[in-house]
Amino acid sequence: MEGNLLILSILIFIYFLIIWYERILVHTPRHLVAVMHHIVVCQSPKNDKEEEEEEEEEVKKGFFFIAKYPTVRECSSGLEDCASSREEGNMAALFKARRALRSFFTGCRSLSQLAELPETHQILRQTCRDYADRELSPIAARLDKEHVYPAKQIQELGAMGVMAMEVPEELGGAGMDYLAYSLAMEEISRGCASTGVVVSVNNSLYIGPILKFGTEEQKKQWIQPFTTGEKVGCFALSEPGNGSDAGAASTIAHQEGDEWVLNGTKAWITNSWDASAAIVFATTDKTLKHKGISAFLIPMPHPGLSLGKKEDKLGIRASSTANIILEDCRIPLGYMLGPRGSGFKIAMQTLDSGRIGIAAQALGIAQASLECAADYAHKRTAFGAPIGKLQAIQFKLADMAVAIEGARLLTWKAALLRDSKKAFTKEAAMAKLAASEAATFCSHQAIQVLGGMGYVTDMPAERHYRDARITEIYEGTSEIQRLVIAGQLLKEYQL
Repeated sequence: MEGNLLILSILIFIYFLIIWYERILVHTPRHLVAVMHHIVVCQSPKNDKEEEEEEEEEVKKGFFFIAKYPTVRECSSGLEDCASSREEGNMAALFKARRALRSFFTGCRSLSQLAELPETHQILRQTCRDYADRELSPIAARLDKEHVYPAKQIQELGAMGVMAMEVPEELGGAGMDYLAYSLAMEEISRGCASTGVVVSVNNSLYIGPILKFGTEEQKKQWIQPFTTGEKVGCFALSEPGNGSDAGAASTIAHQEGDEWVLNGTKAWITNSWDASAAIVFATTDKTLKHKGISAFLIPMPHPGLSLGKKEDKLGIRASSTANIILEDCRIPLGYMLGPRGSGFKIAMQTLDSGRIGIAAQALGIAQASLECAADYAHKRTAFGAPIGKLQAIQFKLADMAVAIEGARLLTWKAALLRDSKKAFTKEAAMAKLAASEAATFCSHQAIQVLGGMGYVTDMPAERHYRDARITEIYEGTSEIQRLVIAGQLLKEYQL
């Protein structure tokens, strides 16, 4: 009798095991299985010559992660080995199976699912972190002090695919998703916030709207040359008399024959002194108010376009900020971006996406502040022990970590919603608000932990403090983010 029960139990166990195995096969996308298989294969070093030759063939097909920095194989052997890799190539190779990843992300809706990044994105994140540690952190203070544009580093990031992350490969981009972009932005900004904002503007504010609203001809002309880092673009929306009120554009564009003629001044334009093109918003019909605003593509330099003085800013000093002045600036009719009167719509949708990038930049500053404070708390001694043993310091570090993690999850959620083509306006505003306020909070607390050393330029804490402040202002102030969030909530609750 007992033997029969044992056999029956074994049969029932095998039955449920088969059902479970079939469910795994049915519900796992084929391409994702392939990605997982190849990543697992990479995790054990191969000594057999034939297997090595097979891997080389796979590399030629573009399945492995070949970049100037780590490959999938090198990362699988340990993160410490990633720093020594210098192979040529492009990080987009890892995302050949991005459709499978997109299918995977579509199901990610709970916070527990957001807590763990896919292997591909973890590798990308580590690659950007390694680059930032080697190439950006050591020069960030000098770039800030001398107000120097990081041209060499921007070109290196372009070669890695970071300057055009969402652009399809056929246009010269990396063909990645927005979650990948936000991860790269955080790590780059952790190393140098000024470099981060150059990357952000080129990706989300300049390339983004052209990719979404431009014609195929415009994409080839205005995107392809801006993917390598040799050229960067800028976004000219704000004006001296209207910053948050984007619908009150006083810059005018009128048609004369086969040309548009633009007159007006755009203010606070990031990348302006280093840009090779600008997206400029101007009113084409005053009677229609915000529906009479149109968007235009203007090469730089260009007759009728001049730049104001380079602003001497509190932070983010390695990126240029200046006015763009338009005086009878003539451009062909084909340089209009999107339909006539769609400029306000283009601007608002662009800013929604841009806020995710700025949230990621703010996270990088906040994370750098926490790491600076934690390192100092470990090394600095007082009362016979490291100050990190003091509860007052521990509480500060804990509060910083909580603020960062909460803002990071909001940022990832906004990016995932955008990748799955769902509404993300509210979430992007939440992410930008939470991350920017976390950056200012963490950088402030870092200075408190460092005490007098936090107030001098010998330590990076004061630079983080200055860099963080702008994240609550540009691409929509914290007050504007609260208005956006409240407006979306009122719609949801039908109030």
